[in-house]
Amino acid sequence: AKLIFTTSLFLGTTITISSNHWITAWAGLEINTLAILPLISKSHHPRSIEAATKYFLTQATASTLVLFASMTNAWHTGQWDITQLTHPTSCLILTSAIAMKLGLVPFHFWFPEVLQGSPLATGLLLSTIMKFPPVVLLVMTSPSLNPTLLTFMAISSAALGGWMGLNQTQTRKIMAFSSISHLGWMTIIISYDPKLTLLNFYLYTMMTAAVFLILNTNNTLSLSTLMTTWAKNPTLSAMLLLTLLSLAGLPPLTGFLPKWLIIQELTKQDMAIAATVISLLSLLGLFFYLRLAYCATITLPPHTTNHMKQWHINKPVNTSIAILTTMSTMLLP
Repeated sequence: AKLIFTTSLFLGTTITISSNHWITAWAGLEINTLAILPLISKSHHPRSIEAATKYFLTQATASTLVLFASMTNAWHTGQWDITQLTHPTSCLILTSAIAMKLGLVPFHFWFPEVLQGSPLATGLLLSTIMKFPPVVLLVMTSPSLNPTLLTFMAISSAALGGWMGLNQTQTRKIMAFSSISHLGWMTIIISYDPKLTLLNFYLYTMMTAAVFLILNTNNTLSLSTLMTTWAKNPTLSAMLLLTLLSLAGLPPLTGFLPKWLIIQELTKQDMAIAATVISLLSLLGLFFYLRLAYCATITLPPHTTNHMKQWHINKPVNTSIAILTTMSTMLLP
């Protein structure tokens, strides 16, 4: 069954990103949604069932809106081609649909809940590969979308992703809010330079995959269990520190590259104020990445907080973690 679900996942993504016609793009999104649902509700815990239901409802609404936008556009212009989305109303509907698919503010509420209810491996899929088809659709339609609306959504995403992540203790929720603020960085630039959006998405995917795989190896779901990981696997915790700082976008690491290029492009477009605001808002993200990193590497047990001691599970650290962490720290040069 798992094989069927993963193949359908890749199939749906491939169909969406390679389609020219709106109906095939919609079909790919639907296949994607249906393939990930069993992976979310795999553990049969009430919370994961709830997460799957929430995910299904939001994605179904978003798919309906995609279909509705393309149909109104075809009704007015006679064009079913994805790049020919010209009618202003359909552009607005499509923007909201894709924002709902991605979890951009103001449609972000479902994402932390769904991520919190699903296992870490599924959380990795939800944060990376499930975001790829909507991002591609956004890139393909970007010339006709409203730049003011996109900038507003992007800045509010960066703000809310930063602010709501400050008070979290669950690692999956922190990763969800980090994802929301990164999506803000991707959408602010999309009207001006869509290639930068894709670059940002690829690098974000790489770093998030590294973080999720490390958390999965250490089996850490909350900050209190993250505090005990240094004793088990110091090297891995040190790499987690570097990867988190890379996600925050600190200069010698990979994560600085998209932020640097985006700020440069925004200042070229006379949007220095937007660039300043979104850079300041990424400091909020830096705070909670530092808190994760602090719990993973600097606090050593035994200390005063009450936490459960975990079993030492010696999972082998696989090659993909090694490759991904190296790339997420060394790729800037």
